Amino acid sequence: MAEAADFQGTTPSPARRWLRRSGALLAGAPLLAGLLQLPAGAATQASVQDASGAGSVSVALDSLSPSAPVDGDTLTVSGTVTNNGKQTVTGAHVGLRVGPEVSTRSGIDDIARSSDSVQGASGAEVGGKYAEKFAKLTPGVAEHFSISVPVDKLDLGGDGIYQFAVALSGQTAAQPWLQTLGVQRTFLPWKAEGADTKTKTTFLWPLVSTVHLTAETGPNDQQTPVFLNEDLAKEISPGGRLDQLLTLGEGLDVTWVLDPDLIASVDAMTGTYKVKNPDGSTTLGTHQAVAKQWLDELQKAVADQEVVALPFADPDLASLAHNGTGVTGSLNHLNEATDVAATTVRTVLHVTPATDFAWPVDGAVDPSIVKVATSAGADKVIVRSDSLQETGGLTYTPSAARPIGGGTTAVVADARMSTDFQGDLTKASSSTLAVQRFLAQSLALNTQSDKQRSIVVAPQRMPTSSQAQAMADALSALQSGNWSQTQKLSAAAKAKPDPGATTRLPSASAYPSSLRRQELPRSAFEQIARTQDTLDNFKVILTNDSRVVTPFGLAMNRDMSTSWRGRASAAESFRSSVENHLGVLTGQVKLIEKSDTKLSGRSATIPVTVQNNLVQGVQHLVLRLTSTSPNRLKIGDYAYDEQRITVSGGHSQTVKFTTTAKANGQATVVAQLYTQDGRKYGDPVSFDVKVTEFTATVMLVIGGGFLLLVLAGFRMYTQRKRAARRAEENGPADETDGTDEGDEEPENPESPAARLKEESGTDARAGDPQQPSDPTPDTAAESADPSATGERVDR
Repeated sequence: MAEAADFQGTTPSPARRWLRRSGALLAGAPLLAGLLQLPAGAATQASVQDASGAGSVSVALDSLSPSAPVDGDTLTVSGTVTNNGKQTVTGAHVGLRVGPEVSTRSGIDDIARSSDSVQGASGAEVGGKYAEKFAKLTPGVAEHFSISVPVDKLDLGGDGIYQFAVALSGQTAAQPWLQTLGVQRTFLPWKAEGADTKTKTTFLWPLVSTVHLTAETGPNDQQTPVFLNEDLAKEISPGGRLDQLLTLGEGLDVTWVLDPDLIASVDAMTGTYKVKNPDGSTTLGTHQAVAKQWLDELQKAVADQEVVALPFADPDLASLAHNGTGVTGSLNHLNEATDVAATTVRTVLHVTPATDFAWPVDGAVDPSIVKVATSAGADKVIVRSDSLQETGGLTYTPSAARPIGGGTTAVVADARMSTDFQGDLTKASSSTLAVQRFLAQSLALNTQSDKQRSIVVAPQRMPTSSQAQAMADALSALQSGNWSQTQKLSAAAKAKPDPGATTRLPSASAYPSSLRRQELPRSAFEQIARTQDTLDNFKVILTNDSRVVTPFGLAMNRDMSTSWRGRASAAESFRSSVENHLGVLTGQVKLIEKSDTKLSGRSATIPVTVQNNLVQGVQHLVLRLTSTSPNRLKIGDYAYDEQRITVSGGHSQTVKFTTTAKANGQATVVAQLYTQDGRKYGDPVSFDVKVTEFTATVMLVIGGGFLLLVLAGFRMYTQRKRAARRAEENGPADETDGTDEGDEEPENPESPAARLKEESGTDARAGDPQQPSDPTPDTAAESADPSATGERVDR
């Protein structure tokens, strides 16, 4: 009253505040005293319940059979109850309760989220003998129960989904009255008669695994494959995940969705194969019989069923769209993965699969993902309804097929039914709840409208064994029910779309951030591009390029696999191993290193050796030898020369290049291999060549001799001109001058002969072949011809 008397916006007086506080304390005193008198066990009991809304006793519903009962059936429920409190529960019994009908799919979601809360309504308990009693429940001890009740005792009304609960009632010393201490709610689909309009349901059954094969193969003709580990053998062995999926799927009417890489890997295991050890060594695999049996069973299972083949190794379409399209060649790998998919499945399983479906991770899409998904030829994209959400105000779930433009159909899988089998289903109770929730959603969807619709269920790509078991149980119950009928995926894609269904793709910003964080980065696609560039440069020199192109092409598809999500470190390690192994192979064709060389002749040959350690021959290679100092040393007629190379596997070839020395000194020579299209191959080999043919003494002699010749010629010319001028001045000589013919005329001291005699100390006689300008030879004549072609360079 005092608080009500206060005017809004004013402050109470001090006296009034004192009276209010005193009254509150007096009123709360009895309550506080009562709480203090409660036993410690009661406080603990309350805390257990308040923490999560669950009771102090947990109820596990391990089985409910049949999952979708009809008239005349007897419902059997079994499970365990466990006292999680610290006090013994006495006078306990487990009873069954049927709650009100659930009319909406969202209502099913709400009940599933609080399935073990004792706070909500659970319905009236089925009376009579349909209960199991326990004198006491000891803390921490699980007790089993099993109750069977005829369906007609459940007092079910009309067709629909009913809340169904198993509850434990009892009392404790702290709370000595009968109360609900634990409950587990689920759903009971009830369809007494067949539906007038059945829902057409398509269930995808995925056989997808992680990457198992490396890029390495043996050097033998069979190219023995090498596996990363023995994980695949474990998966296909009896009791393994893939063995369970295959066995469970055999008896169901499903659409098989296969990764061709898985099929190819198991097929490779049927023959001789090796397995990598942690230290890098390999050992022979021993699971050929298991692989053959698994493939035989798969062939039988898919013989009369629809099979959809994903692109080889299941490329991550979202990663490619968001991070790979800017890297040259990335989309080519998707095209190659699509091309090889049908061939692989047809060759191994002898069925022709559909390859026109694309399946992005979790069915999440945006315009770029759809563009990439359809770039390789797919015209149908499997999307999930939590990505392509309804905005048209429909009161029912529309059919799966939606035209989204460009001739592309979005096949929208129901998100609720597709995600019902996620999480840990290793406990029987969790699996049972998943099955009942799935059936409830399916029946709720059917009762939404009298219009027949086509619904697609696309579960997680790689379900565990327990998840697969729950899927099989739910699908078996659905296919034996009376409100659904099976349909192939191709038929669902062709079904007439609902006019009011959403066809607009979500924007890129709407793509889930949790999925974006798991994508392959751009650096991954850049590394793949480097590997492809190396492969392109390598394959042109091989005589049998398929031995390299095929395993490395498939390995690069595996580099882009969706299975790497959440395993970034393993993905990077695999990409690096592919790139490094290709580098090892390309390095098997190389130039042998050369030491420095001395050129001991004016013209000689330089040998260069190409080594091929591959098991196959190489061709279309060009070896170029280049002189970095052509003024000192020429290769052939120019600064470089080149020759074509062909080398058999496991052999070497030595090629000789003719060189010509032009001057003394040292010249660096570079040997480099090229492919026929002019691209460098491998690392160059450089070495120095020391030219020693022209010594300093020889060059001085040759230069001095040439200078003497020039000077002698010039002097002879001047002397002859002087003699001619004197003869012209003296006139012609008298033929008879009084001397005897046989007498020797005194030598003219100014004549050229006298002067030559005086300078050289020799007589110049008629008929002497020497001319005054000829030098006296002091060395043997030098041959200007090139050295013999077989001459080797000193090393």
